[in-house]
Amino acid sequence: MGQTILIVEDHEKNRRLLRDVLSYYGYTIIEAENGKDGIEMARQYMPDLILMDIQMPVMDGFTATTILKSAPDTRKIKIIAVTSFAMTGDKEKILDTGADGYISKPLDIKALPTLIKEILFREPTAIIV
Repeated sequence: MGQTILIVEDHEKNRRLLRDVLSYYGYTIIEAENGKDGIEMARQYMPDLILMDIQMPVMDGFTATTILKSAPDTRKIKIIAVTSFAMTGDKEKILDTGADGYISKPLDIKALPTLIKEILFREPTAIIV
C-alpha cells in the first residue's frame, strides 16, 4: 500500500494492537503517546492518516486535531478520532474539530481496515462507526 498511519494513543496495549493489525494490512506505522508529540510527528512525517485518541495526558485529541486541521501544512491529513466517549453530543464535538471520521472503543479490528481505506480514498466528509 505504501501509506503511513500515525497512531496517537497513550496506552501501549492499544498502540500495539493497532500497530499489529495495521502492519498486517501493509501500512507503515509511526506512533506518539500524546497530542503534543502527535502534532510534532505529523509535521515531521506528514502521514496519510492519523488515528487520534481523544482522552490523553499532556494534550488531548480535541486540541491536537483542532491544531492540525487549522494549520496549512497539516490540514489535509485525514484524522480518525478514537474514543471511549459515548455521551450525547460527543460525536458532534469531535467532528467539529475537523476529524474526518470517528470510531469508538472497544475497537472493531475487523471493521477498522475498511474504515481506514474508505477515509483514505474518500472526498472530505465525516464517517462515524
